[in-house]
Amino acid sequence: MRAIFPMYDTPFQFLVLENSGSQSVAEMVGKRVGVGPRGGTSAAYFPEFFRKLNVSVNFVFGEWAELAAQVHRRELDVLAAGAGVPVPSFLELEARDKVRYIAFSQGQLAELRLAMPELTPSRIPAGMYPSLLRNYETVGLYNFAVAHADLPDDFVYQVVRAVFENQDEMIEAHPAAAETVHSNLDRNSFSPLHPGAIRYYRQIGKAGQTD
Repeated sequence: MRAIFPMYDTPFQFLVLENSGSQSVAEMVGKRVGVGPRGGTSAAYFPEFFRKLNVSVNFVFGEWAELAAQVHRRELDVLAAGAGVPVPSFLELEARDKVRYIAFSQGQLAELRLAMPELTPSRIPAGMYPSLLRNYETVGLYNFAVAHADLPDDFVYQVVRAVFENQDEMIEAHPAAAETVHSNLDRNSFSPLHPGAIRYYRQIGKAGQTD
């Protein structure tokens, strides 16, 4: 596996209805928490988060649209998502209900990062969601596009070039693509770059970030 280009951050975030009794993650004990489809990032990480923090909740798995509908119907207490922002289901709920965003405490963030070194500090800017009036500090996973090491160098070079030369089209598909920029190459601390990608970065003068 070889990294070829940075994609976007995946921040972990919680949404509840405004009249929810939960004001913190610790107060979610016994609550019904929707974490998306089984096998997804949220379904994999949130159970580990709650286990590390010793907060016992009831997990509900399913498609995000259905989980959001359950929150609207008061059948689910919390949506917990690890995804590029804005999360469509969060926006859908924002349009239908008054909501709040609950964040991990600073102590919880430190505890999670100590237990899971792949987590990095993450921030959702104020205004990303209509009800988010201040920056939301959390942890996240930075996503990189990866390729098999045996893919031809010329092919990977063309893929990387196409991505960076057509970023506007990617942003039209999802705003998170605004983070697909050369400067985020240094967020990769785990995988060597593919030689085809290195060729492109050196060509545009980013050789220092390929070391």
